[in-house]
Amino acid sequence: MTSTRTIAPAPGAEGTEPYTVPLAPGVSAYIQPDGGWCLNNAGIVTGGGRTLLIDTAPTERRALLLRDAVAAGGAPRPSLLVNTHHHGDHTYGNCVFTPEATVIGHDDCRAEVLAAGLQLHTLWPEVDYGHVEVTAPTLTYTDTLTLHIGETEVRLIHPGVAHTVGDTIAHLPEHGVVFTGDLVFHGGTPFLMMGSLSGSLRAVERLRALDAPVVVPGHGRVTDPGVYDTVEAYLRFVQDLARTSHAAGRTPLEAARDADLGEFAGLRESERLVANLHRAYAELEGLPLGAPLDAPTVLADMQTMNGGRPIACHA
Repeated sequence: MTSTRTIAPAPGAEGTEPYTVPLAPGVSAYIQPDGGWCLNNAGIVTGGGRTLLIDTAPTERRALLLRDAVAAGGAPRPSLLVNTHHHGDHTYGNCVFTPEATVIGHDDCRAEVLAAGLQLHTLWPEVDYGHVEVTAPTLTYTDTLTLHIGETEVRLIHPGVAHTVGDTIAHLPEHGVVFTGDLVFHGGTPFLMMGSLSGSLRAVERLRALDAPVVVPGHGRVTDPGVYDTVEAYLRFVQDLARTSHAAGRTPLEAARDADLGEFAGLRESERLVANLHRAYAELEGLPLGAPLDAPTVLADMQTMNGGRPIACHA
């Protein structure tokens, strides 16, 4: 696989504290280490007296830290906010920025935000989320949408069903920057429970075709297009394992327990393998891409793969 380049935090940034990485004039990434469950990234784009945010954060406290980071950089308060998908770590903080900011997302992102409600509260009830109100996109699109923040063009692209049914890629062509949302986890295991294996492979090709030298993943440090090789190789591994195990009549949990992760053993959240196999099995059985799975079964299998311990939210 092609090696990837990681852009390190600014000098003095703490190893566990959020930090910003300048990427181009008026463009920064906001990184939340360690990039594990619920510790997502965001983007800040400023120009023409306006600020666009790409994603928010999983708790009120973390969203306020993001708001402070925008202000510390001298940018106006955000008037536009793009959600790359509906998961709560990327959307819970929307309410901190509205009604001043208009929230933008794919049609299906809006529908899923509304359907999921306070989704993280159900998964991790012990977390102090603060005051969170479900805030869905009010401006939606179907295939592509172009925004202009001053002189910076931001192209929003729906890659099809991939990580979820309503993913958005944010591409800044003149700056060579792409915000991938959770189509890419840098250093973490891809997660397909609510999306599609085949669709994720197509999304990787869509990302490659953008030819952006700077890649901001949904989780993990800023990197380069070499990360796509790792993502694709892992997805091919899951695809091959699913085909052979499904044909042999093995359950996703049986297949995951016996799997040799090999080169992927170092990726965080390895318990996601069993969820990914559930998704791959569903596609092999002809279910529509993104069709809901039996969530309690999948989550229980992930807990089993996590040594019997509940999956921990890092927020």
